Amino acid sequence: MSRKVEKTKKTLPGLYIISTPIGNLGDMTYRAKAVLEQADIIACEDTRVTGKLLAYFEVKTPTISYHDHNEKKVLPQLLERLEAGQIVGLVSDAGTPLISDPGYHLVKEAREAGHFVSSIPGASAILAALTSAGLPTDRFMFAGFLSNKTQARRKTLAELASVKATLIFYESAKRLKDSLKDIFDVLGDREAAVCRELTKLFEEVRRGSLAELVEHYDQNDRPKGEIVIVIGPRGETEVTIDKLDDALIKALENLSVKEAVAAVTYSLGLKRKQVYERALKISGNK
Repeated sequence: MSRKVEKTKKTLPGLYIISTPIGNLGDMTYRAKAVLEQADIIACEDTRVTGKLLAYFEVKTPTISYHDHNEKKVLPQLLERLEAGQIVGLVSDAGTPLISDPGYHLVKEAREAGHFVSSIPGASAILAALTSAGLPTDRFMFAGFLSNKTQARRKTLAELASVKATLIFYESAKRLKDSLKDIFDVLGDREAAVCRELTKLFEEVRRGSLAELVEHYDQNDRPKGEIVIVIGPRGETEVTIDKLDDALIKALENLSVKEAVAAVTYSLGLKRKQVYERALKISGNK
């Protein structure tokens, strides 16, 4: 279903995925405010968080809590409103909805039912981090939050090690140090950036090699605020035996031989047989 919305003063009935500021309220778009005002209901993760945003912009539209834990109950209610020809707005606590936030099932079922669905673009922590990190932007992959469990986190990183693109992760401040160490162990020493409190007063983008970032956060207090980690793609430089051995020695400090071989094979772009033979020699297993 295609409709020209940009020149329509009155918002058409349907579901609108509305991006909201990730920190700086000045990033709210005129169109987002207009749709929020004209909506019949606004579905949001936390009505208290969204309530503060709406109060600031003097929007009086009623809200309804919609999140992973009440989705089965609330989703049918929202579909009924769409069937009745209402305007339903969907927001997350901050940024663009559906990106590591609820909403996928609502959009899917709304489209399958033939309702008009439109996205009101705006702030996104992913793009803000990517474009300010100074790392390649021509190809990138957003991988959400890494697991808070070490083994699961390393397994995910090993699966991503061969991806020839800049990698982007969300992370909490309390897990940043451990995650950076695992990223370094599994992916090797790549260029990276830790982006913190984007668009806010104390915004910080710390850029360097993964080794430098691990050392920095090892020696300093835990950072505050919301964090995005941006990891540059694997380099294409020639790999010497010394470089291979150094990578294996570091990987074997925290990983099994099998895990270390997989991680180094991906991170250095070598053949598994070559890496496995060196790993056995270094580890003393024959």
